[in-house]
This record gives sequence, C-alpha cells and structure tokens, in this order.
Amino acid sequence: MALMHVNFFSNVLGMCVNMDVIIPQSTTGQIGLETTSSATYPTLYLLHGMSDDHTIWQRRTSIERYAAYKGIAVVMPATNLGWYTDMECGYLKYFTFVSKELPGICRDFFPKMSPKREDNWIAGLSMGGYGSVKAALWESDTFSKAVSLSGSFNVDKRPDTPYWNSIFGPPRDREAHTVEYAAEKLLSRGGKKPKFYLVCGTEDGLIDCNRNLKKFLTEKGFEVAYKESPGSHTWEYWDDEIQPALDWLTK
Repeated sequence: MALMHVNFFSNVLGMCVNMDVIIPQSTTGQIGLETTSSATYPTLYLLHGMSDDHTIWQRRTSIERYAAYKGIAVVMPATNLGWYTDMECGYLKYFTFVSKELPGICRDFFPKMSPKREDNWIAGLSMGGYGSVKAALWESDTFSKAVSLSGSFNVDKRPDTPYWNSIFGPPRDREAHTVEYAAEKLLSRGGKKPKFYLVCGTEDGLIDCNRNLKKFLTEKGFEVAYKESPGSHTWEYWDDEIQPALDWLTK
C-alpha cells in the first residue's frame, strides 16, 4: 500500500484543503497483505468525527492494514467542524465538497480509482456517520453503500446557539438537513437506493437516534444491516467495528 498526504485547492470551498489517501500497490514481499494488479480498485471515502481531522483514522486505527487486506483505496478528507453540510450562514459548502467535488478530484489525481457506482462507498464515525448516510442519500448515483459508526443524526435537535445555527439554521428550520428528509427526497424522485450498515455501541448516548434511523430506513424500503454491540463512543470501539464494516462493503 502507498500512503499519500495531499494538499490541494477546492473550488467549492475556495481554499486549500488536506486529505490522506491510501492506495493499493502492486508489489511483493508484504507478508500477509493482499496486493492488487487490477485495472481499477474500489474506493472508500472515510469521514472523521467532530473533534478530529483527516489524520485521525490512521492515528487511532490500523485502517491502512485493513484496506491492504481488501485491496481498496481509502480517501480521508479534512472537513473541520463543518458537519458535512453546506452552511446556512457562511460560504463553506462542506457537503458539496465531499459528495460532489471530492470524488471527481480523486479520480483525476488517481486514475485507477474505479468510477463505477458499485465500487464507490462512504463511511464515517459520529459526525462522519451522519455525513456518510446523508451523502449516500443525496448522491446515490455516486455511492452504492454507506457505513455509519455511532452516527450523530439528531441535527435538528442541536442547541439554539450561534455555532449550530450557522451550520443548520435555527431549530425550526433544520428539517432539510436531516437524513430523513434526504431519504424522502430520494424516494420521491425515484433515485437509486444505497445500502446501509449502521453500528452503535449499547453504552453510547447516540444509541436511540441510531435505532430510530434503522427503523425509519427499513420502513421506507432501504436495505439496512444493523448492529448493536457492547461499547461506547470510543476509538477502541470504532477500531473493532470498522473491520466487519469493511467485510460488509467488500462482500
């Protein structure tokens, strides 16, 4: 595998941004790791949580080793505290950046990344779990599968403060930012349905919103693999759970 630290300009954000990218490498000598000589490889866009950045998945998990076993590329962008959302107050459009601009940029930089829908997936933890589900619903022509680890979905119930209002607007006007709204819009336009894998620890304060989302998506006819297991909002939990999530993505 090759690990690349990429600094580039985003036209959508109007500024320079960072991402780390893990790329399959055709080589020998890596004992126990699969290598690839495929013409193209699947790509996972892996999103960070609220207090983190693009380096966190490498610092807290063995994501490079896990990706090597699967022969997939992993893209880890930095999105600061933007909640993968086009902000209501401010010019930063982090949702458009991640869901629309970034896949195109990555395929320009790395031509062996597959453009096929079935080979493009998105995942994340906490804030990133919300972002991954939302991106798969709004951009279902791009992403065929989405994984959420301990997703934080109750964005409409966040406090009425300048920070939250700058992202989602005042509480009474936040419906359009919910994943339920995105799902309803996808169904109304007859879009392709992505598949979902939702995981949350039973000691996590976000367990109820994950249970509610699983129920909602299932009732709306989406294919949802759902898992609860002992654990809380910790990297020990996410390092354990990203591994079966990768199994689900690549099967």
